Amino acid sequence: MSSRHVLLAVLVLFAANARSQVLSGVAADRVALLQSSEQFRTLDLLSSARPTLDLDQTSIVSDSKKSVGLAVLYSLAVPGMGELYAGNFSSGKYFLGAEGLLWLTYAVFDIRAFALQDDARAFAVTHAGVSPSGKGDDFYVDVGNFSTLADYNAKKMRDRTPELVYDPAAGYNWSWDLDANRMAFRDQRVSADNVFNNRKFVIGAILVNHIASAINAARVAIAHNKEVAGILGDLRLEASVQGGWRTPHGVTLTVIRPF
Repeated sequence: MSSRHVLLAVLVLFAANARSQVLSGVAADRVALLQSSEQFRTLDLLSSARPTLDLDQTSIVSDSKKSVGLAVLYSLAVPGMGELYAGNFSSGKYFLGAEGLLWLTYAVFDIRAFALQDDARAFAVTHAGVSPSGKGDDFYVDVGNFSTLADYNAKKMRDRTPELVYDPAAGYNWSWDLDANRMAFRDQRVSADNVFNNRKFVIGAILVNHIASAINAARVAIAHNKEVAGILGDLRLEASVQGGWRTPHGVTLTVIRPF
């Protein structure tokens, strides 16, 4: 065999090997493409297979049981919040509204009481020469009941209670210019005390509102739990494949509740 024939044979073998590699590469690419297409199809199937719930207006999944204790604690802290937690704010909003009005009333009484008290004490400074520094409520009560410090001290000595005598050198001294002014001061002081006392009634009403809301929140939570228990006890789930098993494109999940 000549060298020319040998070279021709080598070229033929080389061409055959190259063709085989090209064909195997094409086949591999087709397999990869098919696998990729299948993956995309699977992903598309999964993305479309979102369960749909056939429910009558209420979502059973979101309706879970509520803690009665938590509902009570929430309403004790802020009236109406326990009802909101238990899923029925229709009654809780009234407790929350009452809470806001009560605290507003307390603030009005507080501002009014201190304003009356300041006016009364300023009146005593002007008309009785009272030194207001370091004086308490009991001192102003005595100022309104006696025309002068001398009258007050004399009364305490007659009552044999010398420990209640005021020392004029310590700044506890007064003398009203007119008895009518003393009476006017006493009326102002009493009015301020009455408004201060009104704050106590408001605080009492606030406490009652908290307790009433807590009781109502417990009732709402219990009713909610009974309703949820009744719904979940009668449920039946059914699942079906959309498009059939040969060409599936989704899943339907049906929640059935008999009536």
